[in-house]
Amino acid sequence: MRRLFIVPGRVRHSVPFLKYVCFTGAPRARNDGARTDLLQMSARARASSKNVKAADVVIPEKLYFRIGEVADLCHLPAYVLRFWETEFPQLKPVKSGTGQRMYRRKDVEYVLRIKQLLYEEGFTIPGARQHLKAENKADKHQDPLPFPVRSSSEIKYIRQGLRDILTLLAARH
Repeated sequence: MRRLFIVPGRVRHSVPFLKYVCFTGAPRARNDGARTDLLQMSARARASSKNVKAADVVIPEKLYFRIGEVADLCHLPAYVLRFWETEFPQLKPVKSGTGQRMYRRKDVEYVLRIKQLLYEEGFTIPGARQHLKAENKADKHQDPLPFPVRSSSEIKYIRQGLRDILTLLAARH
């Protein structure tokens, strides 16, 4: 079965000219007036995928997701996810024995965050990469634990008790 892809071609005699390109890359020309319908349809499809906010997506409780499932969840084509894997080093889905990409929950959350930065907040890919790197550094920073403040007399009393325990243990051996 051959798959045909429609790509816009040159305009001849003020009539839109479309090329049907088969998967082998050999173009066949066909004069068709449906070009404007195709462009409107793709614009509608693009608008609907951008209207779905990353925060509105509910991720099911599963251990692993296939790339098609993630693409459906995030309203993105699978090739975009594969491209983002090359651009964002933090996005690393594991591969199954058959070579299929298996995304964990944190990977899906990461994809949604990338989508939010690129599509909703208007970051460029290098800018989003830098922003995510800064977010990860901020998340890894841990505040020091507060130690209770004790007076010097309490500390001396605790030390004396520990010394008494040591003398008792030393006497047994």
